[in-house]
Amino acid sequence: MGKDISIYELNRIQQYIMQMRQLLRKEALFADGTPEYRSPAEPNFGEEVTFTFRTAVNNVDIVWLCSGGRQYRMKKTRTENDFDFYTVKIKMEEEGQGSGEFCYYFEVASGLLHVFFDRYGISKEVRPEYLFRVMPGFATPDWSKGAVMYQILVDRFYNGDETNDVLDNEYFYLRTPSKKMDDWERCPSDFSVAEFYGGDLEGVRQKLDYLQNLGVEVIYFNPLFVSPSNHKYDIQDYDYIDPHYGRIVVDGGALLAEGISDNRRAERYIQRVTDKRNLEASNAFFARLVEEIHARGMKVILDGVFNHCGSFNKWMDREEIYEQSDAYGKGAFVAKSSEYKDFFVFQDRHSWPYNRTYEGWWGHDTLPKLNYEGSEKLYNYILEIGAKWVSPPYNCDGWRLDVAADLGHTPELNHRFWRDFRKVVKNANPDAIILAEHYGDPKDWLAMGDQWDTVMNYDAFMEPLTWFLTGVDKHSDEAKPHLKGDIQNFENTMRYFMTRFQTSQLYCAMNELSNHDHSRFLTRTNGKVGRASVLGPAAASEGVRPEVLREAVVVQMTWPGAPTIYYGDEAGVCGFTDPDNRRTYPWGREDVALIDFHRDMIRIHKDNEALRTGSFVFLEGEHNLLCYGRFSSAQQFVILVNNEETEREVDLNVWPAGIPKEAELVRIMITMEAGYSLMPKDYTVKDGRLRITMQKKSAVVLTRAQNTTCAMN
Repeated sequence: MGKDISIYELNRIQQYIMQMRQLLRKEALFADGTPEYRSPAEPNFGEEVTFTFRTAVNNVDIVWLCSGGRQYRMKKTRTENDFDFYTVKIKMEEEGQGSGEFCYYFEVASGLLHVFFDRYGISKEVRPEYLFRVMPGFATPDWSKGAVMYQILVDRFYNGDETNDVLDNEYFYLRTPSKKMDDWERCPSDFSVAEFYGGDLEGVRQKLDYLQNLGVEVIYFNPLFVSPSNHKYDIQDYDYIDPHYGRIVVDGGALLAEGISDNRRAERYIQRVTDKRNLEASNAFFARLVEEIHARGMKVILDGVFNHCGSFNKWMDREEIYEQSDAYGKGAFVAKSSEYKDFFVFQDRHSWPYNRTYEGWWGHDTLPKLNYEGSEKLYNYILEIGAKWVSPPYNCDGWRLDVAADLGHTPELNHRFWRDFRKVVKNANPDAIILAEHYGDPKDWLAMGDQWDTVMNYDAFMEPLTWFLTGVDKHSDEAKPHLKGDIQNFENTMRYFMTRFQTSQLYCAMNELSNHDHSRFLTRTNGKVGRASVLGPAAASEGVRPEVLREAVVVQMTWPGAPTIYYGDEAGVCGFTDPDNRRTYPWGREDVALIDFHRDMIRIHKDNEALRTGSFVFLEGEHNLLCYGRFSSAQQFVILVNNEETEREVDLNVWPAGIPKEAELVRIMITMEAGYSLMPKDYTVKDGRLRITMQKKSAVVLTRAQNTTCAMN
């Protein structure tokens, strides 16, 4: 009889657990690192932090915040819109006590059922790799969170000063003489690093009205420093803006004769880029430009190429253009006695003068790798450069760091350098951002809050969205049709890589659809795989789907992060990967309707704080249907993207986005095959669910009618 009772009781317990699993509203469980769920979101040492956790109303028995083997019981402090909110206050360690790092997760009990909640979501077990993290003393600049950025490759944007144009045969670089392009509309040739269209900083200055009207808040410049290439990732002199972008006040000397490649005879080039009068005038012009940009309420981010320099660099001087001047020291290529010899790694220590055995980045002899391990002078010099350009009189607002994980020859040096770089830059300008180019998991540089602020967001934005909407990769080199519309792959990828950031780092990550290293997104919409050298540049524009680009822009402007437009994307520029992606801005031939659309989506993004810094939650997606919410206590948004070729009926639970179970939503943006519309349309939420008809290849942005600012003006 006793045995029968125990089996009976066991069955009752199992039934009770099953009931609890059905009753626990898992979709209501939520917390993140935004100020409404962690206040202050970026605390200082010794500061008390209020942590908040959300559940369905009267749905759980206990909520604990768990950290370091301790459980902090949370107290229900308010009920709102069918949700209960639990809070607990915890004081952060004082500086110098332990690591300062505070890692935590939540445990929720409902009857006999326990679940855990971490950065990835709900789990049946504790997952150390997905813990929430707080680093007291770490903060990203407030202006950068959700900031609308605009990337400019200066040579291809606008020619505002023809007197500083690179001339035909001004110098010789990479097997070809420099060439001034006489046709602004011509596509770049396949081997075109020495082809110049004449864009300059005066051209940017003349187009500031355009950028301001578009809604740009931050200008990110590809490299501006003296360099022989049009892309300028081969720096010649870190101390000066290239006079071809700035001002040439002293000009003269011979051009190279036809067929001559000896740059010692490139008199015009040497005077332009080594004469201190030109260099100082260019720096002064840049300082005035930044001042004007700031006066318009915009910021400036520079591109820092510190892993390698260029073979023209004054420290190396492989072209021997500095050797002739008493104003510069001997380059490391030229003389073994050079003060810069240890700035580089030479394989043969006995091959001077003119030692060609230096280490090149990825073997490129035009890109000498900088040897930080071998030279404290170099180490400190680059740190000074980092501080110089964010300090008066230039006052730039931060750095984008090129191939930042490659710097140095060991991980130990790399991390030490970026820790020191952060210190000097933040000391010079506490509000400057440090944003790295990085592919793959950035956690080693982000987790402790002592190196980079954030990264260019390839893995938690550009790449997953490209696969989902187009089925090709970000270079247009590979097609995977099975990934197009695969919502499970998209959500899993996004969830994972978003956990590699702290929340504040994610919210200022550079969310791009295109840039100078990858094909234009509009070209990816045609599904063609290949490059301009094989398919021809015309193929980049054939069969493109502007409606898919509009879907992507809706996501870009409503996703956590800093939406970043690559110059010309908003005007309909196409192009395969480098160099075809570096076509000129099509002044006078713009897709005006596409520009208007970008302007309206930017306005929606900027005018609604929940789209800049609010919480994020995935809603119930399906194949080719992406649904998510952005929300705060003041505003709630639902975004839907139907990438299907047919219309579909959607029945969606929107309650997890903080929307009351009985509510009215208003559509403030719809994109479709034919274009877009800001015409409002009302929808009713019943029992937490929204029913909506989605047109094919469309996106909609909906919000509660009483708490949004739409782009009708």
